[in-house]
This record gives sequence, C-alpha cells and structure tokens, in this order.
Amino acid sequence: MAQESTSNLSREDFDAGPTSYDKIEDNLYLGNLTAATDVKWLRKNKISHILTVDSCPLPRQIQELPDITLKYIQITDMPREDILTYFENSYEFIDHAIKSNGNVLVHCYFGVSRSATLVIAYIMKKYELTFIDAYDIVKNKRRFVGPNPGFLAQLKLYEDMGFTIDTRNIKFKLYRLQIAADKVRKAKILPSNYIDLIKPDPALETVHPEPTVYRCAKCRRIVASASNILPHSPHERQIWRHVSTKKNKKNQDTDNIIVRTINDNTDNNKQSDICKKIYFIEPLAWMPDILNHVDGKLNCPKCEAKLGAFSWISGCQCPCGSKIAPAFYLIPSKVDWSNAVQNVLVTV
Repeated sequence: MAQESTSNLSREDFDAGPTSYDKIEDNLYLGNLTAATDVKWLRKNKISHILTVDSCPLPRQIQELPDITLKYIQITDMPREDILTYFENSYEFIDHAIKSNGNVLVHCYFGVSRSATLVIAYIMKKYELTFIDAYDIVKNKRRFVGPNPGFLAQLKLYEDMGFTIDTRNIKFKLYRLQIAADKVRKAKILPSNYIDLIKPDPALETVHPEPTVYRCAKCRRIVASASNILPHSPHERQIWRHVSTKKNKKNQDTDNIIVRTINDNTDNNKQSDICKKIYFIEPLAWMPDILNHVDGKLNCPKCEAKLGAFSWISGCQCPCGSKIAPAFYLIPSKVDWSNAVQNVLVTV
C-alpha cells in the first residue's frame, strides 16, 4: 500500500465533512468523499474497489494506490441529470467486486444522493425488489440517504422496466428525449453522446423492415415505422414528477415516496384511448435540421412536402390537449398509413 503520507490529501472543494460511511450489506459500503480519501479507513476495511459518482474524480494520491480498482462516473447532483443509463454498468462493477471477494465503496460527495441512487438500483436488481423496498433497505442502513427527485423518478422507471435498460420502452424513449432536450436548451445543439436518439431512416431498412409504416401522402416515401410512434392520450402531459411527503409514526419521520410519471398510458391504456390527431415520433435520420436547430419544419426528404414540425424546447400541444416536449410530429393529413412494405428502396 501507499506510504502513510498519502493520507494527508488536499482538494480545492474538499469540505465533505468527517469520514462518513455505512455498511449496506456484506462487502458493500456507502459513504462520502472523505471516506474514499481516508487511506487508513480504506486499509482497515480492506476496500478493493471504489465507485465514484461525482463532478470530478478522486485525487491522484488515491488513483495511484495499488490493489484498489476504481470506476468514475461524472454526474452532478441535479434532478435532470441522467443517472439511469449508468445503473447497469455500476451494477456490474459492484457485483464483480463482491463476487471476487472484494469490498466495494460507493461514494459521491456526501454519500446522500448520487451514490445512494446507484446502491438502491443495485439492491433492486440483485434481489428483484420494488423501488420502495430497496429504498427502505438502504435508508435503514444509512439514515440520511436522500436521492434528489429526478433520481427517484429514474429509479421508479428502472423498476417499471424490470431492472434493466429497455431501449424499446416508450417511457424510456420519452425520458431520454427529455434529458437530451435539456442539453439542447443549453448548448443549442444535440451533444454527440445523444446521437443514438436519432433512429435510422425507415425507408432504408432492407433487413426485416417493419410491415406497418407511414408514407408521405404526396410521393409515397416512407417517413416512419410503427415502432417510431410515441403514442399519447388526450390531455396527457408527459412530465416526470416526484412527490415526497413525511408522516410521523412512532415518533419517527418516515419518508413516503410517491413517484408519478404522467406518461404511463402507453402500456396499459386501450388502443382506442390513443390520440391520432397528431403523430408524435422519434427523431429520425432523414431530419437533418434537428441536429443543429432547436425547432423547425419537417419536410419530406424526397418531394419537400411539409409533413410536420419539431421543437426541442417548446414542444407541441396536440389539439386533444396533450402537451409533449420535446416534440417531433407528423400531421396525419400529410401522411398515409400502410400495413405492407413493398419495394422499400424505391421509396428513397
């Protein structure tokens, strides 16, 4: 191990308080930045793996310690930060550490929100527990655990997806689009790490093309497939909302966490409840302007006929009263529905 002097560390914003940690279960600890930089504590508890989820990585002195495997996830403690997409990688890191008979410390700055979220996600997946049950387990071990409202909503979505990242899930698609919209609002351009949101041009699909498609009413060019449609119901607002209330029971405050995602019609509502006054769709590769403009028109890539519009920031309100943001939509009168794909390449 490193020399004793390595325990005397400095960092410009180092003010996370004294070493704070709690053992969540065998081989798994949840703590703060001070614990992750306390060499004596790391040695005493035989920490072999450290998962850091913070705005900056651990000091060089810790990074250079032998026999400790590090993983760094750069995230700030903001409700609109995307922590959900890191759940799978963090689970694999923790699981591998424990299965190799190591001890793993998961930490952020204070060990309250970001790192707690990853540990709760780990417990959910490992034991197939609901978000509420996993939350209670972790909070009973570390009493001041408190993920921010956005992270709580993402944990609930993780439960809804069956403890995995299901990229075909409508709720996940909408969630990712909303996160990307926040980035576009700030940078006025879609960041490169969100390019995966731009789906392939359905007119170019030659391997197992979908049978149900939407074509330009003027030139018959395919502009969307059924899987690209983001269904909505009348008067729906697709916004992530978190409500937290406290009740006093046996002289103790207990958190009652209620996470409401007002876009969960897509799995349970009947087909007749789906509005067809506007077709909201995923962003597609034939829409070049969406990469460097915050809003604009959507024209057929073949005949230039206007098909709809898009807006990363303002979104769109359907005549049915539903408000969706960001929004990429086709006007039903401008496209025709077809249930058979014929000569796909001819449509280009």
